[in-house]
Amino acid sequence: MAEVSLELKEIKKSFTEGEAVLDNISLEISKGEFITLLGSSGCGKTTTLRIIAGLEQPDAGSVWLDGREVTGLEPNQRDVNTVFQNYALFPHMNVAENIGYGLKLKKVPKSEIRKKVSRMLELVQLEGYEKRKPSELSGGQKQRVAIARALVNNPKILLLDEPLGALDLQLRRAMQIELKHLQKKLGITFIYITHDQEEAINMSDRIAVMRDGRIEQIGTPDEIYNHPKTSYVATFVGNANILHGVAESIQGENAIVKIGNDRVIVKLETSQQDTGDTRAKQYLAAGEKVTLAVRSENILLQETAVIGDTGTDHRDTVDISVSGGGLDAHNKNSVSGLQATVTEKNFAGGQLRVTLKLSDGTQLIASRYGIDASVAEGQTVRCSFLPADAVLVDRRIFMKKRRNRSDSSAWMALPLYIFTIVFVVCPLSIWWR
Repeated sequence: MAEVSLELKEIKKSFTEGEAVLDNISLEISKGEFITLLGSSGCGKTTTLRIIAGLEQPDAGSVWLDGREVTGLEPNQRDVNTVFQNYALFPHMNVAENIGYGLKLKKVPKSEIRKKVSRMLELVQLEGYEKRKPSELSGGQKQRVAIARALVNNPKILLLDEPLGALDLQLRRAMQIELKHLQKKLGITFIYITHDQEEAINMSDRIAVMRDGRIEQIGTPDEIYNHPKTSYVATFVGNANILHGVAESIQGENAIVKIGNDRVIVKLETSQQDTGDTRAKQYLAAGEKVTLAVRSENILLQETAVIGDTGTDHRDTVDISVSGGGLDAHNKNSVSGLQATVTEKNFAGGQLRVTLKLSDGTQLIASRYGIDASVAEGQTVRCSFLPADAVLVDRRIFMKKRRNRSDSSAWMALPLYIFTIVFVVCPLSIWWR
């Protein structure tokens, strides 16, 4: 098990009464991990970072660094440094002076400062820029100076608050690669703040998706993208389609889900929570309302049905009927279909996007690489997806509601228990005596 570098325990923070900026945040970060706090503006990610840095104090909860509580310590008493979006470089100082400023405050000998500054310049590939002022640098170069200044003290944790937000797209992507390589080389724990989903997926070991002061889901980029736990995560990271339906039946690893007037097949994930039972059917019961997330790139149109000539890809759109409680399919790799109307076609970012409207009014987006598809606006088509490409989301919410209903049922039954004991059991026991 990896050694814990930073731990947040039940952090709460409000700036105005009744409005929680952070609502019971708990998080463990391992040494050498690159973790990203991802979320929209106002979700609490920057406040979380400031509490870690010591720039804000939590209303409740604690911050632990290497097993030592640092909640009440000043920023300069924590082995943590921060890189801000605006770089915060001193305009009157040259590059070398900016990088070495923190060491100068600590009364480090000049010869040692020169050695460390030189090493940092080499690390961020800015050799020869020692004498330049910030005004003479590009955005990417300023960013490197800010990172070098933060790293020169060899902190245990580096906090980065949207450090690439001011850069253009091409430079931002180049800096993403550089930052990741730098982090791996140094082995320092990086805690990164961004609202850019692509950036988070490209750089992170783990991602914590935040919403309204809470952590919605924590996981690897693959888990966040391909196995979202909530509809919010599914739509925020990758803009998934959300479908609402009812589970009609459970058959082995699959569920038959009715959406509008159509039916689809969904492959169920097994769950080992609580009971240790790995049977898929325990994860979903017939009659339950369900929410599905399907990525736009996994939506297949009838005109794009493929039967691979390589023998490895067998995505087809053969009909699947549901009858007599069983599946009747012509091909084990077949997918069920939904009737939809094409409402819009557009091409952007190298992808064709087809907007579809289902019979129940739900809007779907199907995307593919290419400039056109053999469907037209106003045309009725079949769209489909493989059973494994649909993910059940919002299950925690549902299970919580179901548990609450069970608890309520138990309380509602309590008067009956009392009545039975008082008016039946007790009289019988007296009579028996």
